[in-house]
Formats: sequence, C-alpha cells, structure tokens
Amino acid sequence: MITAQQIRAARAMLTWTQEALADKAMVSLTALKRLERGLRVYDSTADQVRRALEEAGIIFISSGHVGVMIDAGRISRPDKKR
Repeated sequence: MITAQQIRAARAMLTWTQEALADKAMVSLTALKRLERGLRVYDSTADQVRRALEEAGIIFISSGHVGVMIDAGRISRPDKKR
C-alpha cells in the first residue's frame, strides 16, 4: 500500500493539482483529499490513484526505504493527451 506522503510527493513531482490527479485516477476529489491526509478510503480508490501515478511514470519505493522516483522518459502532464 502506498502512503499519503508518497502520493503527495508523486503529485508534486508531476506538478499535478489534486483536481488533475482525481480526474486522471477517476476518483472523487473528496476521496483523494482523504487519501492524501492518511484517512481511510476504499482499497479500489487507493489502487486507482496508484495506477494513475504509475502510468504517468512514478515508481513507488517500499523496500527498506519509502519514497517515489520518476521515470523522466514517461512524464505525463495533465494538459497533454497520450
């Protein structure tokens, strides 16, 4: 499971607003805000957010250390269609 801090960091690396991530992940803005505050949401919501970030080039680190990296060759901006 990814953490609230990882989601916020990933969004910052992509320069995405909460609204942009909620749109890309197809989740409500309220659910995303809850997730970013570390509050409980449906597992499917967290999974949709994780997949949207990974599709944009984010790599989640959770082996020994917790963090995020970005695959610079796969950066996806919310204003550009793939």
